[in-house]
Amino acid sequence: MYQTINPATAQWVGDFPTWDDARIESVMQRVQAAWVGWSAEAPAQRATVLTEAAQILEQKKPHLATLISLEMGKLIAEARAEIDKCAWVCRYYAQHGVAFLSDDSIATDAGRSYVHYQPLGAVLAVMPWNFPIWQVFRFAAPALMAGNVGILKHASNVPQCALAIEDVFRDAGCPQGVFTTMLIDSRQVAQLIGHPAVAAVTLTGSENAGRQVAATAAQHLKKSVLELGGSDAFIVLEDADLDAAVHGALLSRFMNCGQSCIAAKRFIVVDEVADAFVEAFHGAVQTLTPGDPLDASTRLAPMARADLRDQVHYQVSEALHHGAHAVTGCQPLQRKGFYYAPSILDGVNGSMRVYHEEVFGPVALIVRARDAQQALALANSSRFGLSGSVWSTDISKAENIAVQLQSGAAFVNGIVKSDPRLPFGGIKASGYGRELSLLGIREFINAKSIWIK
Repeated sequence: MYQTINPATAQWVGDFPTWDDARIESVMQRVQAAWVGWSAEAPAQRATVLTEAAQILEQKKPHLATLISLEMGKLIAEARAEIDKCAWVCRYYAQHGVAFLSDDSIATDAGRSYVHYQPLGAVLAVMPWNFPIWQVFRFAAPALMAGNVGILKHASNVPQCALAIEDVFRDAGCPQGVFTTMLIDSRQVAQLIGHPAVAAVTLTGSENAGRQVAATAAQHLKKSVLELGGSDAFIVLEDADLDAAVHGALLSRFMNCGQSCIAAKRFIVVDEVADAFVEAFHGAVQTLTPGDPLDASTRLAPMARADLRDQVHYQVSEALHHGAHAVTGCQPLQRKGFYYAPSILDGVNGSMRVYHEEVFGPVALIVRARDAQQALALANSSRFGLSGSVWSTDISKAENIAVQLQSGAAFVNGIVKSDPRLPFGGIKASGYGRELSLLGIREFINAKSIWIK
């Protein structure tokens, strides 16, 4: 059962029953038929559909943003920005997709040889709730531009967002079956991965979910792309601009109520400036006032679900028990909804579970380092490798550290963010494969060598 519960009030909004196997099979037949026609469309025509999707997203932004806030609690300003970003990625691939898919000539011993790019088929996307529309468009825009068709299995707490996305693509001119939202149970995912019409699978979610999807895809010899958890390092060196670093820290940790894979989680601060940074960061965190996410003046949103808030509090309590200390917050807020106080935990070290786990909520972990080299070593000690940032006025030194970070992305003097122009993804336990940019559209295509004498 898919269910909407308003995180700001904890009130039930609606239920959406899951599909049975007969309905899944009937829809899959339409999906398979749709791919034949969609893959045969000229890339320029598919680009026209994406441009139209961008326009529809902008027209429907008030409605879609409200759905996001209602279903997972995001601040309304952040929800509107999420819709803008979805329109951006559609336009990006509409503008660049034809060139990305053009044949690449290669000089060989043939009279003519080249690489030709063809779609694979149906791509199953298992998507999370934290960016309920952006996460989907991040996969769908390049996949559909390439000539694949998309199947969405969304998180069970955002069914209205899931159904609204299908509406956008249908209204933009996608034939029936080119993009399909399936309200299926997580137990049905393995069955769908094994379906003959499914060519590949992409998942954004937890490490455990990634392992299960990867194993099932491998069993069926199907391509997979995984974007999993992160424990991103936010390295503050002794010569950092502390005002800029604190401003970046506030955004990077507490945007989306801290429920982001690429949110800064471990603030690794050199001893020389650690006290000053923590004091200033503490002051900034005090400005995060909770409230209705639909109210533009609210600075702190609720967490998406009660169980997620409970998990964060368990992690915080365990760290406090093992010697960390609370600078601020570190407890649920006593009010309606799933609110957790914006929190800073200082004195975090490798003996604590929070150091090694992903903390998916509004909690900043302060880890102190002797110097830049120890800061780098601490950053790389995580089993995760999604992204990270380095803050310093010495750009050469900061860049050198950024290059050495074991991650899929590293930013200097800026918060980590996804951008359609840059590849996005992680290494180690943060997954594999890339989304966005040229690399993203080529994840789910057949790069076919053509050799002609």
